[in-house]
Amino acid sequence: MMIQRTAGGSPEPPDWGLSERAQHLLKVLVERYIRDGQPVGSRALTRDSGLGLSPATVRNVMADLEELGLLHAPHTSAGRVPTIRGYRVFVDSLLTVKDLSANEAERIQQTLHAEESAEQVIQAASGMLSSLTHLAGIVTVPRQDALILRQVEFLPLSGRRILVILVVNEREVQNRIIHVDKDYSESELKRVANYLNQHFAGRALEEIASRLGRQLRADEAELQSTFEAVLALSGMVFELGRPGADYVLSGETNLIGIDDLADVRKLKEMFEALTRKREVLNLLEQCLAADGTQIFIGDETGFQMLDDCSIVTAPYTRNGRIVGVLGVIGPTRMAYQRVIPIVDMTARLVSSALNFR
Repeated sequence: MMIQRTAGGSPEPPDWGLSERAQHLLKVLVERYIRDGQPVGSRALTRDSGLGLSPATVRNVMADLEELGLLHAPHTSAGRVPTIRGYRVFVDSLLTVKDLSANEAERIQQTLHAEESAEQVIQAASGMLSSLTHLAGIVTVPRQDALILRQVEFLPLSGRRILVILVVNEREVQNRIIHVDKDYSESELKRVANYLNQHFAGRALEEIASRLGRQLRADEAELQSTFEAVLALSGMVFELGRPGADYVLSGETNLIGIDDLADVRKLKEMFEALTRKREVLNLLEQCLAADGTQIFIGDETGFQMLDDCSIVTAPYTRNGRIVGVLGVIGPTRMAYQRVIPIVDMTARLVSSALNFR
């Protein structure tokens, strides 16, 4: 399993200059806090560490870790909890990842390979991630291969509808019906088709959508009355040709009952962001270039509404090409040692399942 643990993509974790004793105590403290959700005091840490140290010595080490910004004391508690920076050191340098059990791996494989279509695989993977982690599972819709325009034709229909006939790639024909807000004559539609075929044949539909406005402005004088028709019709057609950016989300209600996410205002903002999708998709886009599992902790996501969350992701492939990302969204106090192998294995098995469809 390859884990790219640092969100910024750096392969080497920072050197915090921690002694082996300090690293061990930090590891034990974070693991206990993840398990129990309560601040960890020096006596409990002394007992759990197994190092034979006195509580006074442990308190001194905890004070050093706090000074480095790796721990903090919530309110007036005598115990300590990890900061985002403390979690990062733990994940980068101290985490012991547990292997997925044979039963869990078999369950994921059987579920994904039983689905009949790529869409069903994605739906099942999202639900499986949520079910196994009791958090929110997220899977982006696979990216489509680029569609190359060969020819376009427009045929007028009744009720201000137009049949668009697109010939893409080699000989693939796609028919689409678009609804317009004015009537177009056959001659107008013919001029629009001629213009698009002359200037954009051989280009990807996604590229056409982004280049169209610039090309039209350059040709505005020549087009005259046809300009508005080209802009209106082409915009509708080629925006449809852009690769769909979307994701399937399951188990978001699991986040409601988590004490760490009890701030109603922040929870509302997070759900709004998940519904709006734009910010989360931008974040997941960054993971497409990752070689393995990637982890964003707290404010590393760059979005305030996710400051109390961590996201563990891994890319999945189809025919050897990365086409999407899947992962889990949960609190920063998540069981990383368990979530990471679940995400990693699910990504591998989604890739395997998609290759059979």
